[in-house]
Amino acid sequence: MTTTQVRNDGFLRFALKLDGVASGGLGLLALLIDAPLGLPRGLVLGLGAFLVAYGVGVFFLGTRPVRALVGVVVVGNFVWVVDSFLTAFAGWFPVTGLGVFLIVAQAISVLGFITLQVIGLRRAA
Repeated sequence: MTTTQVRNDGFLRFALKLDGVASGGLGLLALLIDAPLGLPRGLVLGLGAFLVAYGVGVFFLGTRPVRALVGVVVVGNFVWVVDSFLTAFAGWFPVTGLGVFLIVAQAISVLGFITLQVIGLRRAA
């Protein structure tokens, strides 16, 4: 597999760094604030730790975008959105109204990151 660093990538770099900062920030909030979401605390802590690490990785990728890795981020973000909606509405957990609101709000923001990243990839092509 060859890794192709992306050129003309200012917008893509911005989109990835924004995703990294937002993901890391959400992860820190999940680790520090015990909000009544209706999700098991262990799950929230695990997701928080994952999001901090993910945010650092995506931010770093934003400093030197590699097309194949950006594709992995886009697909991963899409899976995250689908899983978020399932978590909010499939009845897996007794999610509170606040929990549904926050889960859906962050899923919609991730859809925004997907859009920005795809636009960035197309501009850099």
